[in-house]
Amino acid sequence: MESSRRRESSRSKNHAPDTGWRLYFRDMDAQVKTLPEKEEVRIRPFWYSDYWIFPKLITIVTTLDKHGRVNAGAFSHIMQYDVMHKKPRILLGGRNTAHTFINMRDTGEFVINCPKYDTLEDMMETGRFYPEGANELDYTGYTMIPSRKVKPPSIAECPQIMECTVDKFYELDRTQAHVIGNIEAIVMDKGLAALPRAERLPAMNLPVGLGDEKRKDYFHTSTRDVVMHVLGDPPDVYVPPVETEEAEETAEADAMEWDAQALEMLDGVPKALQKMVRGQVEGALLDRGEKAVTGALFKGLAREFGLSEELLDRYRTDADTTA
Repeated sequence: MESSRRRESSRSKNHAPDTGWRLYFRDMDAQVKTLPEKEEVRIRPFWYSDYWIFPKLITIVTTLDKHGRVNAGAFSHIMQYDVMHKKPRILLGGRNTAHTFINMRDTGEFVINCPKYDTLEDMMETGRFYPEGANELDYTGYTMIPSRKVKPPSIAECPQIMECTVDKFYELDRTQAHVIGNIEAIVMDKGLAALPRAERLPAMNLPVGLGDEKRKDYFHTSTRDVVMHVLGDPPDVYVPPVETEEAEETAEADAMEWDAQALEMLDGVPKALQKMVRGQVEGALLDRGEKAVTGALFKGLAREFGLSEELLDRYRTDADTTA
């Protein structure tokens, strides 16, 4: 039995295709001597903190519990979920037993406050495990101010604030939850939004979390010192298509007819986005029982999903302007 497994293993290796990356590694023996040596580390509880470095923006999420009491908690598991301005949404992750998550589930509202690096000590105070019902902000130098669209308070000293309502609440398992929030308002210190990003980042001086050691020693940096890189157009690269006859037949069967006006509108979309936009337009119209893409239908979807010229301009490259 053992020899059978060895023969099978040997046969698999002998028949492995010489793909590009295999040929590449065959020719780099001399280079390997100068590269860093690697080691595998054990995946253990809090691997994301003990080993892996996750630079993350640190925020303070304020909520009200079902009795109207204020809670504030430091959170970093936050990212954009839907960037379209028609329905902007944000994603938060964390312990479903945290007071913040219990309050979001019970009351449906929360505020994401982004403190300045200069107030790091106060921000860390909101990360302590205070008893339920305590207002962590009472033990900081922060000032509570009314929010504009939701009931939980905002923090005056935070240069950017996001007021949200709960769209969806996901209980992932016994300990974890994800919340998708609708962004009801974005509030910033006056004048910040008009600054170019190169000036806004150091002016806001936000703390960036670099993890902790043993849930005790926390490490941070800030957005005061930044480096800007210009992302140019990629070089002309030919990638040969890999398609089977079955895939081609399926694509032909699924393809929708486009009228001249719709094609002209699609041509106005940046080249890098045309394939994605075409697929999403056809998918949305197929779901609605449409058989073809017309200019009127395309225009209606563009309004519905916020596909504006302002948005498209963010993706235009030299290839679009010189075409």
